[in-house]
Amino acid sequence: MNDMLLKIYIKAQLFREESGQDLIEYALVAALIAFAAVVGMNNVATNINVAFSKIGSKLVSAIP
Repeated sequence: MNDMLLKIYIKAQLFREESGQDLIEYALVAALIAFAAVVGMNNVATNINVAFSKIGSKLVSAIP
């Protein structure tokens, strides 16, 4: 009887293991940061493209 209770206790402890949760949380945070960086860089790239287009048009209009 004690052997069976020990096996049940060990299986219950395995289900309570929380060390894998940290890895999942870090992965979710990293994915969120990567998503924000992609969205932010798209906006920055658009603004840089607009700025270079304005500079290019002013240079073309300045050349006689």
